[in-house]
Amino acid sequence: MGQDASTNPPVPDSPDVAAAASDIAPGKPDANQSDTSQQGSDSEAGRILGVIPDNKIVPSHDKSEEPLTVRGKFDLAFKDTIDPFTFVLAGFYAGIAQWDNQYRQYGQGGSGYAKRFGAAYADQAIGNYFTEAIVPAVLHQDPRYFRKGSGPKLMRLRYALTRTMVTRTDKGREAFNYSEVVGNGIAAGISNLYYPRADRTVGETAEKLGVQVMSDSAFNVLLEFWPDMRRLVLKH
Repeated sequence: MGQDASTNPPVPDSPDVAAAASDIAPGKPDANQSDTSQQGSDSEAGRILGVIPDNKIVPSHDKSEEPLTVRGKFDLAFKDTIDPFTFVLAGFYAGIAQWDNQYRQYGQGGSGYAKRFGAAYADQAIGNYFTEAIVPAVLHQDPRYFRKGSGPKLMRLRYALTRTMVTRTDKGREAFNYSEVVGNGIAAGISNLYYPRADRTVGETAEKLGVQVMSDSAFNVLLEFWPDMRRLVLKH
């Protein structure tokens, strides 16, 4: 049988425990936990429109931000590749291609959609790894989006639109965004291995590159202004 708790004498706090407890003010998190809790709150604020991952957003444009390690870059690519939204996006692109009868050699029906879905997902996965991991690791560039967050709206818009051409190096300097342009160019070239032969043209490859860079520019605008949009919605 267990003893009644009321019969046990109180155990005094040891000096070490009391000293440790006194270092943490009531209602104030431990310094070692502050970064984690802040990142958690950013993440909760964070799935854009509730569905789009914000893994690559850095909420500050501060140049003192620590660069990603090579492992961090590959982790970023992996997270973006296995995120449910990536599968949804591939399904959407496959549906548009099926509806428009693009890549006719794939045919129609379930088999044709499955082929288009596989190709669309491969585009996303290969693009993620070359633009967020492989090329950034080789050229020492940071694949994340550093949100400007303040200043005139037009200046922020220009900043967001130009991040596909200008990026930050691991040393905090600005440089041409080879990770975006070269990375997506390599991914577009690799896609010729699995798309139908009739669609393996220079023009088709260049079009894929152009569409991807333009869509990334538009996505950067969403990354930049999403906090403003969310605050505006919450006000109402």
